[in-house]
Amino acid sequence: MESAAKLDPMMETALRSLHDIAMPAPVSWWPQTWGWALVAALLAFAVLLVIFRRIRRYRANGYRREALSLLEGISDRLRHPATRPDAIQDLAEVLKRTALAAWPRDEVASLSGDGWVRFLDAHDEDGTGETLERLLDDFEYHGADLPSNVCGDLVIAARKWIEQHHVSA
Repeated sequence: MESAAKLDPMMETALRSLHDIAMPAPVSWWPQTWGWALVAALLAFAVLLVIFRRIRRYRANGYRREALSLLEGISDRLRHPATRPDAIQDLAEVLKRTALAAWPRDEVASLSGDGWVRFLDAHDEDGTGETLERLLDDFEYHGADLPSNVCGDLVIAARKWIEQHHVSA
């Protein structure tokens, strides 16, 4: 047993000359060339620009969100015959307030009748102007009683106009 524990002198010398495994330095995450730094800077700038534009669009469309919340209350009042005449007036008022928030006052405030209907049609994306024209011409100004089956169409047309009208920059 003693001879098994005793190692050969060459083996001892070889074992003493062994060292631990050398690990390479960790790879740096920093770009190795200025080109990658430029790409990273441009990418960061683009992300900030997108965020800035979305914030600006969100703030610019605040009047739309307010008009849509007012429209929800009007929609409930249009369902009841007792509150329907006032709701018709309020619906027309919400449309006018929405237009005043989006366009210059001198361009919108004086519009009424056919001029107002033409304005709504001119800034309409998908043809909801016919339903709104019926509201503005027949029901609002002539005091006609609005049938209950038309109430839903008017609210849908007003909602579409508020959501989709185009304001030139």
